[in-house]
Amino acid sequence: MVSTSPAVYAERDTAVARLPSGTVEYRLEGDGARTVLVFHGGHMRAGLALGEEVFTDAGLTVLAPSRPGYGRTPLTTGTTATGFADATAELCQALGIERLAAVVGISAGGRTALAMAARHPHLVERVVLQSAVGFLPWPDRRTRLGGQVVFNARVEAGTWAIMRSLLRVAPSLALRLLLRDLSALPARQVLAGLSATEVATLTGLFTVMRSGRGFVADMFPVPDCASQVGQPALVIATRQDRSVPFAHAESLVTVMPHAELVDSRADSHLIWFGTDYPRVAARIHDFLTD
Repeated sequence: MVSTSPAVYAERDTAVARLPSGTVEYRLEGDGARTVLVFHGGHMRAGLALGEEVFTDAGLTVLAPSRPGYGRTPLTTGTTATGFADATAELCQALGIERLAAVVGISAGGRTALAMAARHPHLVERVVLQSAVGFLPWPDRRTRLGGQVVFNARVEAGTWAIMRSLLRVAPSLALRLLLRDLSALPARQVLAGLSATEVATLTGLFTVMRSGRGFVADMFPVPDCASQVGQPALVIATRQDRSVPFAHAESLVTVMPHAELVDSRADSHLIWFGTDYPRVAARIHDFLTD
């Protein structure tokens, strides 16, 4: 039974930088001597943190920009994964960050993380990819067509307003609808495997998501730069991911010379809610602190 009590997700404070490449919204959080750069996934933005505890527990400061079309970063800043990688390098320079302990790419942010590592190797020491989109065709035709209809800039606010209402009045149904596109397993099974705390966290997060102009832009093809990423890389994915098939992770590890594949046992795209996430988090921690 999913609780019907209202879920609260605290969005974190962000700032805006005016750079030669354009405006970038970002969050800089923590007091570690070294910094990790996190490129969020679809429907997210700089103020929404997910799974960042592994980085702060490793003593790292987190820099999280909103990618183009999300939050207060306009689609015109960088526009493409390559262009925004260059814009983010400008942001690092403006913030006085000369070296990044790692760049992290989550889901649709994976290609921007790879572009960052390929184009700015002097800045990026390591790469961590989490359920990341690679350079295979993505998304599938159904998702592409559906995404262009319900998440385009003219209607996405209404789409998320309907979802927020459904999360309030029928949370179990709403979560099943959302999880259906994130897992190859039955949504009821995935939902049943979540703890009450995880359900509350997911409900709160889904309540504050927005797509802006970013999600439709995420679906455009991006030039493949994976073979140019020479840094040590950790590629984390689950075989139950319906949103980003496991083949993306496999293809990246095949061409990246120093990449390690971590096979998550999570039931869905959301690897942070897998029963084996403590194992995965420990590997991330060791990778970043070796």
